[in-house]
Amino acid sequence: MTATCAIAGTANAPKGAFQFEAYDPNKEVDVELVLAVDISQSMDTDEQEVQRAGYVAALTSADFLDAIKIGPIGRIAVTYLEWGGVDEHFIVADWTVIQDKQSAAAFASKIAEAPLRQVQRTSIASALHKSVEMVQTNAYAGLRQVIDISGDGPNNQGGSVTDVRDQTIATGVTINGLPLMMKANQNSWQAMLQLDHYYEDCVIGGPGSFAIPVRSKEGFEDAIRMKLVMEVAGATFEDPLVKRVAGREPIRCGLFD
Repeated sequence: MTATCAIAGTANAPKGAFQFEAYDPNKEVDVELVLAVDISQSMDTDEQEVQRAGYVAALTSADFLDAIKIGPIGRIAVTYLEWGGVDEHFIVADWTVIQDKQSAAAFASKIAEAPLRQVQRTSIASALHKSVEMVQTNAYAGLRQVIDISGDGPNNQGGSVTDVRDQTIATGVTINGLPLMMKANQNSWQAMLQLDHYYEDCVIGGPGSFAIPVRSKEGFEDAIRMKLVMEVAGATFEDPLVKRVAGREPIRCGLFD
């Protein structure tokens, strides 16, 4: 939420009187961060376990906690959402303020202890729509709002991903991406689809947005830690990790919608 207070008339108040929403400084945070994590069927159990472990390790890392401490407010609000097809959204860890080692550990434990799920389809569009709704309806007032979306395939359900991306950016929310390309075979469908380019062209957007491809299970923890630190610090790459090669054709974003 971006508003810190509101003025509203009430039915019982005298005519012309206004009621001010109570200001609560504890609701102010540096970032409202949605971790939106793909659990579609293309993610096998081993990959899901690596993904979960990577988030838990990153959220409790010294680098992440140090990034929070140096923020102007010194705390963030974060939620962990798993998603698949249209309206398949599972809030594994609801909005929580992280400001120290104890709060980070408590949040991470909810992720670690939750049962694994697997669903059929991949609706990035629906996941973005749900994530924006969660930002707009939470109790916090962040200096920035960020959706951190990970996935191992293109949008294949739920309408145009670029339309929803553009609508999301229009609300002031930044979308960062974590395209998961952990299949070792260079001839895998992920490589052939150029998933990293797909995320760059079709998914991410907003001020300072970026994508960090994950190309191995071993590299997942480092990638998510780097991504979280950058999101909390409001940093970006001078040169994006996913670079538009001179002469490359833009990805056809609507091909799988």
